[in-house]
Amino acid sequence: MLNLVLFGPPGAGKGTQSANIIQKYGLIHLSTGDLLRAEINAGTSLGLEAKKLMDQGILVPDAVVIGMIENKLNENKAAAGFIFDGFPRTVAQAEALDSLLASHDLSITQMIALEVAEEELTQRLLERGKSSGRPDDQNEELIRKRVQEYTEKTAPVAGYYANQGKFTGINGVGEIEEIFDQILSIIERS
Repeated sequence: MLNLVLFGPPGAGKGTQSANIIQKYGLIHLSTGDLLRAEINAGTSLGLEAKKLMDQGILVPDAVVIGMIENKLNENKAAAGFIFDGFPRTVAQAEALDSLLASHDLSITQMIALEVAEEELTQRLLERGKSSGRPDDQNEELIRKRVQEYTEKTAPVAGYYANQGKFTGINGVGEIEEIFDQILSIIERS
């Protein structure tokens, strides 16, 4: 089973590359952002709390996200694998994800990080905000706070997977197809 973590700051291109990987390998896409937005759109109490936190640029508690992921694992037991997009965001989440996967006799195959400079990310997200309607993509101050949150809390997760020999970083700036080709070569070596 192929289980990938697609890693990078907000606006790095994880969603675009996830779609390409899913099409090629038939993986189940586990985007915590999408899971949370679905809860918000459904108006659940979890969704309302998540929205409040997300609007402030604060991460949603680990136990909530792990619970949502476990539900998806249970719903898709016959899957070819999973692609984790935007998760784990902290070392504690990575440890919890490893424990959750181990309880299902699974593990992470590889973490692939899309590396993009902050100014490029800011411009990408502001541009995306013009068409996405997402309020968190329309405010430059909030975007910078999200990138700072990523740098401080999420970037250390790369070291966690590097210590397991499961981390590869690539330049996330360039043509979508060229970046995808780099991702394919990493997956084929895994």
